[in-house]
Amino acid sequence: MRGRRFGVVGIAAVAALADWILLAPVAGLTLTARQGGIQHIGAAAVVISTIVVSLLGWALLALLERRTPRARTTWTVIATIVCLTSLGSPLTNGIGLGAKLGLASLHLVVGAIVILGLRRTAAEPC
Repeated sequence: MRGRRFGVVGIAAVAALADWILLAPVAGLTLTARQGGIQHIGAAAVVISTIVVSLLGWALLALLERRTPRARTTWTVIATIVCLTSLGSPLTNGIGLGAKLGLASLHLVVGAIVILGLRRTAAEPC
């Protein structure tokens, strides 16, 4: 199971990087946001934040698996709420429509992969 979960983390990071490449270098979008100042969102930030968020999701799932028989369902609901709530940041703090939509797409790509991928690895209820 650990290998499959590492695979989900890796796939999410690669997909986020691919999305960033399509948005920034290929499409020419400038991905910037106001977060305590103006932040340029580069490839390293995208990959690192994706890995951190994915690992946090994994940790929550592992904790729930130890605490509740309905870990898969509980985790999926929590992860979906977190993903949808996270859209507030790029949509409010992105500078320009292109940055807002581009950053939101990064959130959705990572969210979809992490939610669907880690959900598949969750222990079945007994």
